[in-house]
Amino acid sequence: MTAGGRPSAHPGDEGADRGDRSGLRTALSGLTTRGRSFFAAGIAAAVCAYVLGQSDLLRVGLLLAVLPLVCAAVLYRTRYRVAGSRRLAPARVPAGSEARVHLRMENVSRLPTGLLMLQDRVPYVLGPRPRFVLDRVEAGGRREVSYRVRSDLRGRYPLGPLQLRLTDPFGMCELTRSFSTFDMLTVVPRVEALPPVRLTGEAKGYGDGRHRSLALAGEDDIIPRGYRYGDDLRRVHWRSTARYGELMVRREEQPQRSRCTVLLDTRAVAYQGAGPDSAFEWAVSGTASTLVHMLERGFSVRLLTDTGNSLPGEGAEGFAGGSQESADSAGLMMDTLAVIDHSDGAGLSRAYDVLRGGNEGLLVAFLGDLDEEQAAVLAKMRRRSGAAVAFLLDSQAWLRGAPSAPAADRVRLLNEAGWTAVAVPPGVPLVELWRRADHLRAGAGPQAANTGPVPGGPGGTGGTGGWT
Repeated sequence: MTAGGRPSAHPGDEGADRGDRSGLRTALSGLTTRGRSFFAAGIAAAVCAYVLGQSDLLRVGLLLAVLPLVCAAVLYRTRYRVAGSRRLAPARVPAGSEARVHLRMENVSRLPTGLLMLQDRVPYVLGPRPRFVLDRVEAGGRREVSYRVRSDLRGRYPLGPLQLRLTDPFGMCELTRSFSTFDMLTVVPRVEALPPVRLTGEAKGYGDGRHRSLALAGEDDIIPRGYRYGDDLRRVHWRSTARYGELMVRREEQPQRSRCTVLLDTRAVAYQGAGPDSAFEWAVSGTASTLVHMLERGFSVRLLTDTGNSLPGEGAEGFAGGSQESADSAGLMMDTLAVIDHSDGAGLSRAYDVLRGGNEGLLVAFLGDLDEEQAAVLAKMRRRSGAAVAFLLDSQAWLRGAPSAPAADRVRLLNEAGWTAVAVPPGVPLVELWRRADHLRAGAGPQAANTGPVPGGPGGTGGTGGWT
C-alpha cells in the first residue's frame, strides 16, 4: 500500500491503494475542521478587505485561505510507500477465548515517514477499533504492533482492511489510505473435554474404535466393485467382470473404523431465547464437544442436522476417514458449527431419510422441544443405529427454570424406544450429563434420566461399561 497514492509492489503488501481519484477533490475532502475554519475565515477576511478597501486585511485573509490548501497539497503529494501485513494467532479460537492480531508496517521507500496513525477495522462484537500512532519509520524500517480480540458469540468475523491516516504538522488536513485485503477470524463453539466411557454392542459401526480389516483371504473372498475413472487396470477382477457384464475391480484392503453420527436439531420452533447462555448455544457446544471426543477416540464421525445436511459429505459413506482426513473434517465441521443458525424446518424427517443404511453405528443427538410426531420419528430412527443417546433441552426450563411435563414425557418415550435419553437442565455441564448417560446405559433405569445423583459427580459413582 502506498501512503501517497502509488501502489506498492512489495511482496509482503497486504494491499495497494486504489490509485489517485481526482487528486484535488481527494485532497480537499481531507481538510479537518481546523483547516475548513481557516479557509472559511480567510475567504471572509478577503471579501471584507475588498469591500472596505483594506489591503492589510486582504493579505491576512489570503494567508488564512492558502495555508490549509498548501498543507493538503503537500500531504497529498507525499510519496513514501508503506507495506503492511496481518497475522492471527490463532485463526480459529473457541468462544470466550482471546486471539492476538499482529500487525507489521514496513517503509519500503527511500524516505522516512512522518507521523502515521494505524487503524484496523474490527466488528463491534470483537471490541473497540484498535488505533496505533507510529512516530517515524526510517527508510527500510519496520514497526510491529499487536492487539487482542475476544468474542463470546461464535461466528466468522472479518478483520480489516487496515487504514493509515496521514496528517500535516498544523493539523489542517488528514488523508486516509486503505489496504485492500482482510483476514477472517473464526470463533468456534466451546469444547468440553469428555471422559472416556465404553459402549458395548454390535460389531459393526461402534465399539472400541480399533481398526478391523475386510476379509481378503483369497480369490474367492474378494469383494469387487464397479470400475471408477482413475482405478489401476491391474486391479480389474476378470471373473466378476464376466459375471456382471461390466468392468469390476478388486477393493483395496482398508481398515473399518467404528462409526458415530452426531445429530444437531437446529429447528427454530424447538428453541426459545438467544445469546451465549441459550439452550441452542448449549446444543451447538455439546455437538462440537462430542465430535472432537469421538474423533479423538478413533471413530469415523459425521455431523448431521435436521435439514438432512451431512458433513464431511465425502469419504466412506459420508464419514471422516483416516487421521489426516479426520483432522481436515474436524476443521470443516467446527467451521460449520461456528456459523450454524436456526433452520426453518418443522420436523426431523430429512435426517431420518439420511439414516437409511441401517448401519450407522453410534448415534448421539442434541434435541430441542419435541412434539409427539417428532418423538415418533426419533423412535423409528433408533432402529437405524447400533446405539443411540439423546440429550433433550426443554425451552421452558431454560427460560423459567421449571421443566415442563411434555418434556419429561418425551424423555420417557425415547427411553422406551431404546434410546438412552437424558434431560438437560440449565447450567449443567455436558461432562456430568455424559456420565449420567453412561450410568443409564449400564442399567440404572430410565428414571435416572431426570432424577438421582450424577454419576461421577458429588454423591454419585462413576458409570461402568456402556459407550465411548
